[in-house]
Amino acid sequence: MSKFLPYGKQTIDDDDIEEVVKTLKSPLITQGPKIEEFEKDIAKYCGVKYAVAFNSGTSALHGAYFALGIGKGDEVLTTPNTFVATSNAALYLGADVNFADVEIKTGNLDASKLEISDRTKLISPVHYSGQPADLKEFSEIAEENDLKLFEDGAHALGATYENKRIGSLKYSEMAMFSFHPVKHITTGEGGIIVTNDVEYYEKLQLFRSHGITKNNLVNESPGDWYYEMQELGFNYRITDIQCALGISQLKKLDTFVKSRKRIAKRYDEIFEDNPYFDVTLEKENRESAYHLYPILLKDKFTNHKREIFAKLRQEGLGVQIHYIPVYKQPYYQKLGFKNDLCPVCEEFYKREISIPMYPTLGDEDIEFVKDKLFKVISEFD
Repeated sequence: MSKFLPYGKQTIDDDDIEEVVKTLKSPLITQGPKIEEFEKDIAKYCGVKYAVAFNSGTSALHGAYFALGIGKGDEVLTTPNTFVATSNAALYLGADVNFADVEIKTGNLDASKLEISDRTKLISPVHYSGQPADLKEFSEIAEENDLKLFEDGAHALGATYENKRIGSLKYSEMAMFSFHPVKHITTGEGGIIVTNDVEYYEKLQLFRSHGITKNNLVNESPGDWYYEMQELGFNYRITDIQCALGISQLKKLDTFVKSRKRIAKRYDEIFEDNPYFDVTLEKENRESAYHLYPILLKDKFTNHKREIFAKLRQEGLGVQIHYIPVYKQPYYQKLGFKNDLCPVCEEFYKREISIPMYPTLGDEDIEFVKDKLFKVISEFD
C-alpha cells in the first residue's frame, strides 16, 4: 500500500516540541505552573471563569459528575451514540444510566426522545462529530424538570452555538473537552472541565488529586506540612509536560478548525447527490468543529458494510465507526439493556463510516478519499 490516510491524527510542529522540551528542562514537570497556565488559557478561550485539567477526558467526566453530585439512586440521561466513557462516568459513582434516541441527520441526542423519571438528575448530551447538540431545547427540559445539564464536548472545541463557543456555558453547568491526539488539539492524553461555579471548581480540584487539600481545613493546621483528605478522590492529575503541549496547540486551534471546515466544505461539494451515501446535516445557528466527517451508506449498501469497511482500509483509507451504540456492549447488556433500544441510533450505526478528517489533509488527499470511496462502494452496486 503506497498511501494510507487515517480517520484522524495529531498535528505537531517544532513550536510544540520546543515548548515541551523547555518544560522538561524546568524544575517542575508535574504539579507546576504550566497546568494553571493551560487552564487559564482554556477558560479565556471559552469565556468562562474556571477550568480544571485532568489526565484524560474520561477522568474529567468522572470528576464533573462527582462535582455535580451524581450518586447512588440518581439517573443520568445521555446518548448511545458516543464513546462508553460518557455513560461509564455515571456508573463509577453508583448512579444509573439511561439512553435516548438520536437524530438520523446529525447523530446527536434527540431532545424530543428524552424520558424523564423521578430519579433523573442530569442530562448529558454529546456534541457528536463536533456539531453542537440542541442546547436550548435541553436547557428548557432541564429547567422544567429541575435537572442539571452537562455538555460532553469531547468532539467540539472550537464549535459554536448561537454564535457563542461551545464551553461558554450559556445553557449548561459545565462542559468537557478531550485532548486525545485525534481531537482538535492534543496533550497526548488529557481532558478539561470548564465552569463558572466556584463550588464546582473546588470540587473538581479536590477530586483529581486524591480528595486532598490544604485549603478550607476541617481541623486546625499544626504546620505547613499539613493536608487533609476530605473526599475519596483519585490521582487524575495532568502533567506540566502535557500542558506545555496544550498551551502551544491552543494557539493554533482556530487555524486547525478553519482547515477542518475547509475540508468539510470540499467533501460536501464533491459528495453532493452521489448514489452511494449521504452526509450529515449541519443545523442552523451552529457551526461544527468537524472532529469527524461521518458518511451514511444508502440502504442498498448497508448489508455490505463489513466488506466495504475492510476494502476501504485495504485501499488506504483508515476509516472508523462512530459508534457502536453503548447499550450493545456486553457490560451494558449484563446491566439489563437490550438490543434495539434506540431504533434511530441502530439505523445510524448500521449506515455510518467516518472518513479521514484532520487539518493537514490536502486537495490531493481529498481526491484520493473520494476516488477510493466511490471505487469501493460501487463494487457492491
